[in-house]
Amino acid sequence: MYVLALVTQKGGSGKSTLAVGIAVAAMANGERVAIVDADPQGTISKWRERRGHPYPRIVRVADPAGIEGALVNLEAEGIWLTVIDTAATNNDLAMRAIAGADLCLIPARPSLADIEAAIPTLIAVRRLNRRFAFVLNQTPPRGCRVSEAATSLNSLGVLALPCIGQRNDHQDALGAGLGVTEFSQEGRASEEVCELWRWILKKLVEGASAHEPHERNEKAPY
Repeated sequence: MYVLALVTQKGGSGKSTLAVGIAVAAMANGERVAIVDADPQGTISKWRERRGHPYPRIVRVADPAGIEGALVNLEAEGIWLTVIDTAATNNDLAMRAIAGADLCLIPARPSLADIEAAIPTLIAVRRLNRRFAFVLNQTPPRGCRVSEAATSLNSLGVLALPCIGQRNDHQDALGAGLGVTEFSQEGRASEEVCELWRWILKKLVEGASAHEPHERNEKAPY
C-alpha cells in the first residue's frame, strides 16, 4: 500500500480539497483508495456524508497513535493507496502522519507567508527522513507570483507539477460530495489534478522501486 500525507502548518492551503481530488483521481483505474481524516475540522468526513459512493474509504483519526493502526488495518483490507489529510499544525498527529508516509506533499499558495510557513513542516519531514514535494495550490491565472514562488520552493526541495489553479470547480465538487475529476471531467481543474496524480504516482513507484526501508508500525522518532 502506498501512503501519501498532505501536511503543512499553514491554514487555508487547500490540503483537504487536494486530498479529495487526488484520492478520487487515483480511483480512475479501479484501485481501492482510502483517506485518513486526521484534521479535527473534519472537512473530509463531512464530504463523505454528501457522497453516495463507498470509496474512497474514509477513516477518522483523532489520536496520534491511531494513525499507525489505521494504516495497518487499511493495508489488511487491500487498500492500494491511502491519503492522509492533516490539521494546519505540526502537532503529534501530523508528525505521525509524516512518519507513516511514503511521500509527503506540502501544499503552499504562491505567497511569501505560505512559503515561510512551510519551512517548519519541511524541517519536520527532513528530520523524519521522509520523501517530500511541494505543490503550488490555488494559483492565480495571471501575474508573476507563481513563477517567483516556484523558484523559491524549488530552492527548498522538489516541486510537484503542475501547479493547481484557483478554480471554482474544486469547491463546487467538494460541496457536491464529488472529486473534481467526477464533477467536471473535461474541465481544466480536472486536467490539473489528473496530471498531479500521475506525477505523484511516479514518485511513489520510484520510492518503492528503491526499496526504501519503512515499517508501517515503526514509532516516530521524537
